[in-house]
Amino acid sequence: MFKTNLSQKKNELMIIFLRTFLGIVFLFSAYSKLISPGIVEIILVDHGFFESRETAAVFVRLLIGLEFSLGLLFILNIEMKRVVIPASTIFLAAFTIYLIYTGYIKNDNQNCGCFGEVIPMSPLESIIKNIFLMAMIFVLNKFRIVNKKNLFIPLLIVITLSGLMFAASPLKSYKDFMFGDLTHFEGRGRVDLTSGDKFITIMNTECEHCQQLAKELESLKSNQEVYSNIFALLYSEGDISVDSFKVITGSSLPYQKIDVKKFYDLIGTSPPRIYWLHNGEVKEFWDNYFVENILKTQKK
Repeated sequence: MFKTNLSQKKNELMIIFLRTFLGIVFLFSAYSKLISPGIVEIILVDHGFFESRETAAVFVRLLIGLEFSLGLLFILNIEMKRVVIPASTIFLAAFTIYLIYTGYIKNDNQNCGCFGEVIPMSPLESIIKNIFLMAMIFVLNKFRIVNKKNLFIPLLIVITLSGLMFAASPLKSYKDFMFGDLTHFEGRGRVDLTSGDKFITIMNTECEHCQQLAKELESLKSNQEVYSNIFALLYSEGDISVDSFKVITGSSLPYQKIDVKKFYDLIGTSPPRIYWLHNGEVKEFWDNYFVENILKTQKK
């Protein structure tokens, strides 16, 4: 009798551990996407699943709402056998197939966006993570689970949380965003310029002032919070190529090459120029005192 009770207690503790662990992972995955949904939108557009970020954004918020719902249902122990376990298994299996397609057919080994930008993961890393989670769900399903049974509650939670995602992260239009076509930078990969503070520096590789600015920006490396959000748009018109510019200046900034039209649209009277973006809006731009102005933004 004592052994039976002890074994039952161990099973109950194991069920609680598995439910709680899985719930936390789903909640964290949803939260990490919610704070940076743009990178997931960009990934889906890159892979051809949606034509624009605006349409991808709708799917992403529904996805986040579903993940939040599954995480909450795991922790609350509601409809485990009939809803949560099959739904979470299908969810993980579907995304594993997606990761195999993007990672091994499309050969995209950049951050897959499973944990947003909080924990960058390659498709292989995320596939391993999904297999591990599905194994935990399989083990959980083997136990005799006593849970709350009410099919209306999961439906209500999914609808409510999905709706809340649109309120927490409203849909935006990027058609008028002057840097909307810039989503990839050499040395960094995908970048969402519509999230948080970003600094876009416009430079001509032949320009001595631009070369001096690139050297000055390297002095900010000790301040990673700032330096990691500086991106260069480089125009090369003469003998100094982008690679030569990097050698001359010691610059390791993520960059993208731009053509002459975009260059003159962005520099004003003469290069260089730096734009300060905050959540996809141009807050200010500077034609001098660059490092000082960048550092001042931390105090605003």
